[in-house]
Amino acid sequence: MRRSFPFSAIVGQDEMKQALLIAAVDARIGGVMVFGDRGTGKSTAVRALAALLPPVPAARAGYQDGTPRKGRVPVPFIDLPLGATEDRVVGALDLERALGAGEKAFEPGLLARANGGFLYIDEINLLEDHIVDLLLDVAASGENVVEREGLSVRHPARFVLVGSGNPEEGELRPQLLDRFGLSVEVRTPARLPDRIEILKRCDGFERDPDGFAATWEKAERKTLRRLARARDALPDIDVPDEVLGYAAQLCMAVGADGLRGELTLMRAARAVAALEGAGAATPAHVAAVAPMALRHRLRRNVLDETGSTVRIERALADLAQAA
Repeated sequence: MRRSFPFSAIVGQDEMKQALLIAAVDARIGGVMVFGDRGTGKSTAVRALAALLPPVPAARAGYQDGTPRKGRVPVPFIDLPLGATEDRVVGALDLERALGAGEKAFEPGLLARANGGFLYIDEINLLEDHIVDLLLDVAASGENVVEREGLSVRHPARFVLVGSGNPEEGELRPQLLDRFGLSVEVRTPARLPDRIEILKRCDGFERDPDGFAATWEKAERKTLRRLARARDALPDIDVPDEVLGYAAQLCMAVGADGLRGELTLMRAARAVAALEGAGAATPAHVAAVAPMALRHRLRRNVLDETGSTVRIERALADLAQAA
């Protein structure tokens, strides 16, 4: 197998890395949408996190078509191409078995292969709307239902959905974007030292992947332990009423539609508290995740041309001043 670039060795892009860690702690958050420039490490970061996570039971990774599997396998990382058909995504009749043996059998699709891992879609804003609808429905329910050609199949499809795109090449419909849990923005590094360090690390990895990975093994183990502790602690992390009230006030202040904003803020704040080893979520945890949880849920205000992130930061400052 091709070795993945170490997650801990990625330079900058802190918000993207934090969002991916939050989603890895609590998959109910609903996936991550990454907007930004090409070549900024989006797919590298997702693949690196999947490779970092401990192996999962083979019987849980991917849909099993009646063949028992034992042992453990790496966390799945599935890259969904833009030209994928619906049959390839959800699964379809196994024509080879149908024609050869006269049996109706199910051929699992990409959603089945992603079970227990990550499903990554580059340029998701260019994907056909009905495929995006389907992906979001399955990601929310954790189950894929296929009924066609006389087949009726239901199988688990629990994965972290990560989409990326460049807004200049087409926007996602707001009602679809709202269903992603977190949204982050990545930019080409502007600092010269960062760009030099990226070049050095990429060159080191290309020249000697194993040696480069060994250099970062200690940092990777530290991140893995942090994730494992956070996952174990998550069910016991308290979210006091004052924190829930703070989250609701913030959503009201920025005019976020619906209640997905509050739910995401609550879950993301709890996940961050778990990652930090805190026993309860605080308003500071809510403030830390607010931009990524809310920036894609705001209506455009023709009287206010400032960006979503600025509007959220301004609302946080007003709440802090009122307190």
